[in-house]
Amino acid sequence: MPAKTILTGLFLISLGVVAVLGLRALPHQVTSAAKQEILVATTELPSGTLLRAKDVTWQPIVGTAEPDQVQRPLGATGAANLELDQQARAEVYGAAMRAAVMAGDPIRRSAIVKPADRDFLRIVLSPRARAIAIPVATGGASTGLLYPGDHVDVILTQTFKNDPPLTRRSVSETVVESLRVLAIDAPDAKPVGGSNSFGRTVTLEVTPEQAEKVNVAAELGKLSLTLRSISGTDGVATASTPGRAQLTGVRPTWAGDVSPALAVATPPSKVIVAVQPPVEIIHGTKIGTVKPQ
Repeated sequence: MPAKTILTGLFLISLGVVAVLGLRALPHQVTSAAKQEILVATTELPSGTLLRAKDVTWQPIVGTAEPDQVQRPLGATGAANLELDQQARAEVYGAAMRAAVMAGDPIRRSAIVKPADRDFLRIVLSPRARAIAIPVATGGASTGLLYPGDHVDVILTQTFKNDPPLTRRSVSETVVESLRVLAIDAPDAKPVGGSNSFGRTVTLEVTPEQAEKVNVAAELGKLSLTLRSISGTDGVATASTPGRAQLTGVRPTWAGDVSPALAVATPPSKVIVAVQPPVEIIHGTKIGTVKPQ
């Protein structure tokens, strides 16, 4: 067989192998492009909405994601990586929408504003509302369970040191209800003086009257927050806040209400008996003394 014929045959075989490999790789490339996912809104999000987990989801796209879109990261194997996935989602959690988007619309980086941005509060605040930052105790569940967009009550706890009865030495009461959380600062890595009581600052949406109450409460004692149910809240600060008794109808909680043992430990009150001085009676030149009975 001539060498030319052999070379021609080998060339055709090589060309066929290349064609087969190319055809096999083509569906894989199309599938990889279709596997790209971007972050989209699950429902209509008005301007100023604070994004939470329920507000966004991943949606597959055909083609390449735009640079401004939040793309779902893939691991080394080409599959979704849970850790990278959470990091990408966390990029938008707590951020506010600059403009309204419809359900299914992409969440673009240029369309959100983060708490550290200069215009964050201007966009996120409701009309006629104010923002106030308060130090909150971190020892309990008051901040670890909270995220921007949640609604909370502010609880004031006071301790009296002017020798009151044990049952009245501490008291706790709700001073303001249903405030929207706007931002939560990270706790201090090294608290001043070694104390970790007030290591976190929470920014709340309030009316001017509510801001005054919170400021006074911060001077009186320790503040903590309790998370409210999503039902019954509309995400807008109320126009005015009546007195606490009108809001809840519940009296303050004293130390004796929490620990009945304090009533037993309370020492009996001392009975003070008034001692009256003797009375002098003058009869002419005689002076007598009469002791009171």
